[in-house]
Amino acid sequence: MKQQKLFSKDFTLIVIGQIISLFGNAILRFALPLYLLNKTGSPSLFATVSACAFIPMIVLSPIGGIVADRVNKRNVMVILDFATSLLMLLFTFLFGSVNMIVLFIVTLMLLYGIAGAYQPSVQASIPSLMDDENLISANAIINQINSLSSLIGLVAGGALYGFFGLKPILIISIICFLFSAVMEIFIKIPFEKREDTDGIFNIVKKDLSESGGFIKNDKPIIGKVIIIVCAFNLFLSSLIIVGLPVIITQALDFSETVSSQLYGIAQGITALGGLAGGILTATKFKGFEMEKCHVLLSWAAILLIPIALSMMLGLSDIFIYAVILVSVFLIMTFATIFTIKAMTFLQIVTPNYLIGKMISLVMCLSMCSQPLGQVIYGFLFQNFMTNSYIVIFIGAVMSLLIGLASKKVFSVIND
Repeated sequence: MKQQKLFSKDFTLIVIGQIISLFGNAILRFALPLYLLNKTGSPSLFATVSACAFIPMIVLSPIGGIVADRVNKRNVMVILDFATSLLMLLFTFLFGSVNMIVLFIVTLMLLYGIAGAYQPSVQASIPSLMDDENLISANAIINQINSLSSLIGLVAGGALYGFFGLKPILIISIICFLFSAVMEIFIKIPFEKREDTDGIFNIVKKDLSESGGFIKNDKPIIGKVIIIVCAFNLFLSSLIIVGLPVIITQALDFSETVSSQLYGIAQGITALGGLAGGILTATKFKGFEMEKCHVLLSWAAILLIPIALSMMLGLSDIFIYAVILVSVFLIMTFATIFTIKAMTFLQIVTPNYLIGKMISLVMCLSMCSQPLGQVIYGFLFQNFMTNSYIVIFIGAVMSLLIGLASKKVFSVIND
């Protein structure tokens, strides 16, 4: 039997659309929160706004999965990219004429909500376009595209924001989403319409119940992995999201222009770590067993310790910054390998008719602890700014304990 080609026309269009759309997302997710942090100088406000932005993503991810299983996934991507373009056009017109904090909270919540509804359609489309032989490679490519677009977008966002401010970033993002939507119109994803006579609320209730029942009765191991990821996001992911901008732009002694550019580079390095993780997964780690995934989580936690030590010892700001770059690169590399492996495992063990719902439900449950973690870290950094290393040490220890405890769960994952 002839092996299916990996880069078919439709998969190639998805890849190109993702590159453009994610680039637009990256420069916005960099610039909007940083602008707020620079203007207010408050880590707790920054963290609270960031946490609020995550809530719609968590809520809408399951709905996005339900839609992905019942509507043509191509149409979902096209509509949501057009909607994001219109959202940013409206933000640009309102910028400077309404309350800044309210405008940023609403816009970020809508942006993250759209992302939550959008991503399940992308992930759920891959099994429809790929055979089992190409599934890991396709997932790795999509993950690499995410990282590459973020890398370019974050570095470009840092440079643009540092030199020209927020306005050029808004204009570029509008163009990106518009172009991506037009590109996605030409994608053809196999789709069979399901006939439903129930109302939308009954459909949501039934589908969530079906997904929850699959985890509870057929694959309880998925629930245990979700708890591990949820705990890890609470202590490590939230620390990176809040700590990286606060440390670079507030704790270290750089000017606002330089710190914005350095933060953009740091975010780019984080994305580069994701890109490296994707490449390693598709090559060196293709046969890496899920049973060993606790090692990846444990190393990601350990890599926080050099950052805390360099700050505790009072080393130079530029040296601390260099340590941060190396650490976040490696953390993201390990985290990405884990994410791709976990996503591929989920796609393989889930029936085709449940894939969209399961991916979105898992994403939702895994992220639900993140807003709480961001608020906690915002408060901690606000009150321990001069001793930020204490906060990082706490995050490292808690994350390492979770990584070590996960060994028991992953050891029986294929039983």
